[in-house]
Order: sequence, then structure tokens, then C-alpha cells
Amino acid sequence: MSQAAPFSPAESRANMTAMATTLVGFISHGAPTLALAQDGAAAALTAWGAALARPRAIVVVSAHWVAATPLTGVERQAPLYYDFGGFPDELYRVEYPAPGAPDVAARVRALTGADSAPARPFDHGVWVPLSKLFPDAGVPVVQLALPLAAGPAGWLALGRALAPLRDEDVLVLGSGGIVHNLRALGRPGAAPPWALAFDRWVEEVLAAGDPDALAGVLDAPGARQAHPTVEHLAPLLVAAGAASVDGRLPPPRYPVTGWELGALGMRSVAWGG
Repeated sequence: MSQAAPFSPAESRANMTAMATTLVGFISHGAPTLALAQDGAAAALTAWGAALARPRAIVVVSAHWVAATPLTGVERQAPLYYDFGGFPDELYRVEYPAPGAPDVAARVRALTGADSAPARPFDHGVWVPLSKLFPDAGVPVVQLALPLAAGPAGWLALGRALAPLRDEDVLVLGSGGIVHNLRALGRPGAAPPWALAFDRWVEEVLAAGDPDALAGVLDAPGARQAHPTVEHLAPLLVAAGAASVDGRLPPPRYPVTGWELGALGMRSVAWGG
């Protein structure tokens, strides 16, 4: 996988030295049935959202929209994308009619060089966690496609390109999973050692505050088992890049932690705000 970092902020570096004024976050969104749940991670997300200052808009990078280069999605309210199968019928009736934000989408394209795919609706990596974080669907949302082939350095760079949005009352949010190995789900007992080792490595690196250390995430203890494919990991690095201030990460907070289905890591991260 390429480690190139093709994105650079269109703003002056002065914006990078100001303390973030708006939250940057990463959500481990778990299974789509999170949208129906009322306890566990769902309850923690709802409590987190209730405590947040309401942003002007949200820009989400989800594990479930991968493209060769960044793209912004739907700019007006649109039907949801139920991009999964085999779940309860009521999940396909969930609605999340958040408005789009054409001005914010244009701003994202200016910062990142992204193109536009205005007909692409929100996938479940967007509407499932947001249905818990902001259940009234009143905050405008812009989705930005994930350039997966850019690799860890490129994901961090994309986040840094989005960093000026922090000072524009826009919440930058990554949506994926701290540990996401579907082949290991449903096993009884505690999370396996490799899952715990990877979760602990992430916690230690975030606490140390050096975002560039995340560029080595694919070689971290347990990484290959925690993420047999890396699309759920990449949004964490995008969020960390966006949260960086003067080359450092603010102290993280963890509004959601724990495990579901044996080895689905639900740790979510908040910086600033």
C-alpha cells in the first residue's frame, strides 16, 4: 500500500497553530443494529451527543465509502443508503433526514482538492452513529469519501487538510472501528489478546500525542488481526490528522469504550471541543 501523502491544506499554516475550537472525533460504529439499540455503546453515544455544543455542520469520513480520490457526497437531503443485508426489517425503516450543506461541501473541496459526487447518499457509517449522537437529524452533514490507497501517511494528511474546519464550527468525524475483524465475532468470553494489544497500542499512542506515530499503525501489535482489511482503521487517522495542533494531538477523551460480539472494539475518541 502506498504511503504517499498527497493532501495539503489550502490555508496558511497559521490556522494549524490555533487551538481547536470545535470537536474532532472518531466513532467506532459497530454493527448497523447500533441504530436500534438503546443501551451499551448506543447509550454512551447519545450521552456524548447530549453533552456536545451543537456544531454548524458535520463532515464525516466513513469506512463504507472508499474511492481512489476524495469525493464529497450528497449536498441536499436524500434517501439513506442501507448498505448491508440480513438484518431486522425495522433497520431498513430507520430514517435520518439530516440536511446537506452545499457551502461546507464546497469548502471541503477547496481544502482537499476533492471532486463532487452529489447523488451519493449517506451510508450506514454516517447515519447509524449520527442517529445516536444527534438523533433529531438537525445538523447538516457532508460525507467525504475515503482515499484508502493513500495509506496511513495519506490518511493523516487528509485530516490535516480538513483541520481549518475546526475554527469554522464544523465537526470533523471519522467513522470506522478501533478493532474490526468480522471473522472473530461472536466468540464467547473476553476480547482476544491480539484485540486487547492493538486497542492498548492505540490508547498509548494517542496519549503520547504524536500523530505521526500513527503512520506505523499497520505494524502495531495485533494490527493485522484487528484489521484484516483497513477501511475501518483509516478514519481514525483522518480524525487524528484533523485534531493535530502544531504537530501534536490534544489529550484524548474516550466517550465510548468496551467490546461487542467478543471482538468488536467500540472505543470512540474525542479531541478538543
